[in-house]
Amino acid sequence: MPASARQRCHAVLAGLVTLATAAVVSLAAPVPAGAADLWTETGSDRADPLTESQGLTSVEVPANSPNHYTGIGTIPLGVSSRGWNHVGDPDASYNGYYIEPYQRDSGNSKMFRVQAPGGAWTEYVHTLGAGEALNNSWDAISPDGQWMLSGEWGTMTRLLVFPTPGVNPSTSPSANLPQASAVRLDHAVRDVQGCDFSGPTTLLCSSDDPEGSLFGFTKPLLQIDLSAAPNGTADVSGHVTALRQLPLRSSCSGAFEAEGIDYDRRSAVLRVIVVSPGFCVLTDSKTYKFARG
Repeated sequence: MPASARQRCHAVLAGLVTLATAAVVSLAAPVPAGAADLWTETGSDRADPLTESQGLTSVEVPANSPNHYTGIGTIPLGVSSRGWNHVGDPDASYNGYYIEPYQRDSGNSKMFRVQAPGGAWTEYVHTLGAGEALNNSWDAISPDGQWMLSGEWGTMTRLLVFPTPGVNPSTSPSANLPQASAVRLDHAVRDVQGCDFSGPTTLLCSSDDPEGSLFGFTKPLLQIDLSAAPNGTADVSGHVTALRQLPLRSSCSGAFEAEGIDYDRRSAVLRVIVVSPGFCVLTDSKTYKFARG
């Protein structure tokens, strides 16, 4: 997510945002031909603007762990004081490692904060490659745990592949976390806020695309089918499909923001955060739930 969205949340909380028009806005979610009923909305929960406005993930290990959320209010002071002032959409591996993506407003690096199953935290810093965007909006851990995908803001035709920090034995917190390979997309995507694996070679992604020119509608739920499971040694291709528009409903009018995404393989429930416009970021931002079919 760009700094503008973070500033909006701060402004609202500081009382500097003007109350938006109190007309109820209910925008229909168009579904492209052939993609109908792939993911059906089944419910929603309020998303707290401080602690649940950026991302979310289900946690399988240890058993009975609560879902994890990120937001402005979840960034530890010791992290933000060193300039890491934005946290994106996290992910948890199937063996219990939990990873949060961080960015700062300037510089030449991004950071991944890793919590081991025992609770200890470690930081891994990646120095940007040539032409790599500074943004660090999300991470997605491959089902085998060894590889982690991440993305860049803006209009992109690739996803980045890293060895999973703290899990892949090639990684060390005292060394640069290198990019290992890439996913080459067959269709451009814009402003991806989160992705999660729903299978060994399938990603579900939330896009905050405000324009709608790429797929015919804004804020799409995307599916990316990989030609092979990421292995870090060679690029793989990714086939992009826009499945539907994410729900855009609020008591305020204005620009919505699609945020993080999670697929819980235990329940097969898909969840996506959508932040409401204006003052309603405080009142009716939602985590929407979807079921396949």
